[in-house]
Amino acid sequence: MPELLSVVVPLYNEELVIHEMYSQLTSVLEGAQLNYEIVMVNDGSSDKTLPMAKDICAGDKRVKLVSFSRNFGHQIAITAGMDRASGDAIVFIDADLQDPPEVILEMIEKWKEGNKVVYGVRKKREGESFFKLFTAKVFYRVLRQLTSISIPVDTGDFRLIDRCVVDQLKRMTERSRFVRGMVSWVGFKQCKVEYVRHERFAGETKYPLKKMIKFALDGILSFSHIPLKLSSAFGLLSAGLSFIFMLYGVLMRIFFPGQVVPGWSSLFVAVLFLGGIQLVCVGILGEYLGRIHEEIKGRPIYIAEEEVNFD
Repeated sequence: MPELLSVVVPLYNEELVIHEMYSQLTSVLEGAQLNYEIVMVNDGSSDKTLPMAKDICAGDKRVKLVSFSRNFGHQIAITAGMDRASGDAIVFIDADLQDPPEVILEMIEKWKEGNKVVYGVRKKREGESFFKLFTAKVFYRVLRQLTSISIPVDTGDFRLIDRCVVDQLKRMTERSRFVRGMVSWVGFKQCKVEYVRHERFAGETKYPLKKMIKFALDGILSFSHIPLKLSSAFGLLSAGLSFIFMLYGVLMRIFFPGQVVPGWSSLFVAVLFLGGIQLVCVGILGEYLGRIHEEIKGRPIYIAEEEVNFD
């Protein structure tokens, strides 16, 4: 067993689940007689999550709290919890109880066998729409094809990582963070634990479509240069097609001058085609340049307004 197990729990508007999460989590950890700490990270919640988290901390000194000055995002909250975790094994788990806390015990057994990373694989996802299931399945498989590292499919951030992995992750200071990809990138011996992901205990998902798209872009652009190569391929394709059209026009003018009808249709189609390709390429370049801009400003990844029980 680890001398100290740290459990990192990001919180964002979780007033409906925070007490149940604490109850179930501590029941599992105490039932296994583990020496543990729980590091909760309030990611700028606008409901009663913060005062409720403080009440839990007041009654249990093993529970610690970091509260951000505003909402910085789920991946940043995980990072802040990891920065402050003291355990020789650290678990990331969301507060919504979709990931069963009892799976942590299976992860610990795999960790004791020498695995430095034990990630949860969702063999079934209850209570999620067809659209969410389909887009998640497509995203993980596309990401795996685009990147040069092996990122396991059908996984989330629910995982156990060893202290040596944490030490390497803390050296990675990028702002557009995709933690599960970063964990795969650092290497070390990794294995999986399969589980059934439950329906959310209460409340609403914190990943609407807009955030899902941004998260997908962060994952792809942080670990792959293929989109840049695709922009070059688009350019070559448009140049080739333009040459073919030009050759066709010249031949028609020479050999069939009477059949050439002056007009704007061909020009209009060509301009739209080339303009569309150019905009796509500029958009891809803009995504990468935007991330470079964020990095070179050198701002802190997050700002912690308050910390509780960090003695």
